[in-house]
Amino acid sequence: MTKPKISKKVSTALINSLGAGVVPRIGLENVAVGRDKELKSLVQSIEDIAQGVAAFRFVIGNYGSGKSFMLQLVRNRAMELGFVVTDADLSLERRLAGSNNQGLATYRELMSRLATKTRPDGGAFVSILEGWINKIQQEVVQNSGMKPNDEGFDDAVEAKIREVVQQIEDLVHGFDFGSVIVAYWKGYRSDDDDLKNAALQWLRGEFNKKSEAKTALGVRVIIDDESWYDYLKLLAKFVAEIGYKGLIVFLDEAVHLYQISPTASREKNYSRLLAIFNDVMQCKAEYLGVIIGGTLKFLEDPNRGLFSDSAWRRRTKESRFVAKAGVREINGPVIKLNPLSESEILNLLEKLADIHAFNYNYQKVLAQNDLKEFVQEIVNRLGAEALLTPGEIVRDFISVLNILHQNPQITLNQIIHDSDFKPTKIGASAEVDEEDVAEFSI
Repeated sequence: MTKPKISKKVSTALINSLGAGVVPRIGLENVAVGRDKELKSLVQSIEDIAQGVAAFRFVIGNYGSGKSFMLQLVRNRAMELGFVVTDADLSLERRLAGSNNQGLATYRELMSRLATKTRPDGGAFVSILEGWINKIQQEVVQNSGMKPNDEGFDDAVEAKIREVVQQIEDLVHGFDFGSVIVAYWKGYRSDDDDLKNAALQWLRGEFNKKSEAKTALGVRVIIDDESWYDYLKLLAKFVAEIGYKGLIVFLDEAVHLYQISPTASREKNYSRLLAIFNDVMQCKAEYLGVIIGGTLKFLEDPNRGLFSDSAWRRRTKESRFVAKAGVREINGPVIKLNPLSESEILNLLEKLADIHAFNYNYQKVLAQNDLKEFVQEIVNRLGAEALLTPGEIVRDFISVLNILHQNPQITLNQIIHDSDFKPTKIGASAEVDEEDVAEFSI
C-alpha cells in the first residue's frame, strides 16, 4: 500500500464527504487531478488581486465536472496565501437581487462564512477585527513604550484605528462603514458588549430599520438589497488595509439564477451580476475577487442563460479565433472545465483507493487493471456516448471500496458484473434537463 502523506483527520473527511457526494473542505489537493492549468490561471488572478486590482472569473461545466471542487480548491489556496475568503451557494432564497431581500440574504450568508487561514471554517469576522485591534495595541506598546493601562494608551490605539478608517471613507458608504468600525473599537475598549454586538449586527446586514441603526450606532444608513455589493468592496479594501491580501468571494450554483421562472426577476439578477462584473473588470473595486460556479446552460442558453443578454454574450462568448484553432483559452473571464481523460480518472481512483486503505488501515487490494475494469464497466453501463465526469464515478467507487472492505469474501468482479450494478448517472450530457437532476459537486 502506498501510504498517503495525510493525517487520519484529512483521510476521514475525504472519504466521508466524497462518499456522500459533497466536496470536502479540507484535503482536496490530495485528490485533485487534471486541472493544473485551470488552477494555475485562477491562482494567478488571486495573486494579481494582492497588488490592489480586482478579478472576476466564471468556472463553467456540466453537472459533476468539478466546478464546486475547483472553487473549494481555490478557496483553500487563497487562504494559504493570506486572503480573507467567503463562499455561498445561490438558491431560491439567496440571489443577487429580489423583491424579498434575496440579495441581502446572500450578503448575510457571505458575512457568516468569512474565513481565514487560522479560522478556515467560517465565522472569522470577530477574530479579524479583534486580531487587528490586538496587533495595533502591540504596535503602540512597542513604538511608544506605553502599557495598556497607561493614560493615553487607548487614545493612541484609536488614532491608529482611525488612520485605517480614513483610507476607506472616500468610497461609497465608506464613512458609515468606518464609523461602525470605530464603534466596535469603542465597545471593545469599554467592555460594552451591546455596542460591539450592534456594530457586528450592522456590518452583517442584520439591521432592518435605519432608525434602529441610528439609535444604536449613530449611523443613518443600513446595508440593504440594493447596496450590499458596495459593502463587499469596502470590506475588501478594509481587510487589505489591516494586513490581509484581499477578499475573495465564491458564489456557486449560479444555475439557480437560470432557473428563476419570471423573466423580469431573472433579468434583474443578470443585470445585477453584470453591474458587479463591469465594476470588477474596470478595477473600480480594489483587492476583491469574485469567482462564480455555473453550468453551461446558465452561461450559453440563448433563451434563459447569460447569452440571452447581448451585453453578457459580448463579454463571455468564446473568441472566434479560439473556436477556429480548436484550442482552449483559460485566462479570460470564463474557464470551461472539460471532461477528464481516462488516464486522469484512473489516477483519481488510484488516489482514492490509497486514501481509503490508509483510512481503514488495510492492504490495498485493487490493482491498476482492476481500476481500468471498473471504469470500462461504467462506460459500458452508461453508454459510450456519455461524458464520464468525476461526479459520476467517485461516489460509486467509494461505495465499492466500502463493500470490498466490509465484505472480504466479495470480489470486484462480483460487484461490477452483477446485473444489479447500476452506476449513478447525474446528467453529464448537455441534453439532460438540469432542473431534474441533483448535482454531485466534486
